[in-house]
Amino acid sequence: MPSPKKKTRKQGKAARSSWQLQTAKARLSEVIRLARTDGPQIVTKQGKEEVVIVAVEEFRKLKQRARQPLSLHQFFAQSPLAEANINLDREPDYGREVDL
Repeated sequence: MPSPKKKTRKQGKAARSSWQLQTAKARLSEVIRLARTDGPQIVTKQGKEEVVIVAVEEFRKLKQRARQPLSLHQFFAQSPLAEANINLDREPDYGREVDL
C-alpha cells in the first residue's frame, strides 16, 4: 500500500504576505518564518500598509545599497580611477567623404 503524500505548502494553505496588525501580533512566529522563507511580510493597520518585516540578510543588502553615492557625479568622484589621469580627448570626426 503506497504511503500517503505529505502536504507541501503549495498544496496546503497559501503563504501570506500581508497581515493585519492584530493577526501579526498573535502569529508573530509564523510571520517571521514566512519573512525568512517566502520574502517580505507587510503589516497593515486600519487597512493601510504600515511596516514590512524582512529577513535580516535582505535588510543588510538594502542597507548596503543605501551606502552608494547619492549622485553620478559623486560616484565618479569617489571612484578609484578619479585620479588616474586618463586621456579622454578625441580627434574631431567630420564624417566620411561621399562620391556624388
